[in-house]
Amino acid sequence: MTKRTKYTDEFKRQAVELLESRDRSAVDVARELGIRQNQLYKWREELIKKGDHAFIGPGRPAKDKTSELSRLRQEVKRLQEENDILKKAAIFFAKEQP
Repeated sequence: MTKRTKYTDEFKRQAVELLESRDRSAVDVARELGIRQNQLYKWREELIKKGDHAFIGPGRPAKDKTSELSRLRQEVKRLQEENDILKKAAIFFAKEQP
């Protein structure tokens, strides 16, 4: 298991500023900072949505600390997808019957 890197609030804000300066592409900014390009976009989205309240707290909890509610939501989603597949299969095989 890899350990997640923690970035300061200031680092995230400056990274978003670099992204929005348009002097360089998101790929270039991400490479320079040693982070993934999609992480820049996530930080920008959070800053837009939450403004001054962005980046407060420890971030996303580690997988082993995920709440029961979150785990159950993931399970429901998986079961719904399986159910949809089974419904489609039933329809397909029903058409094949003489």
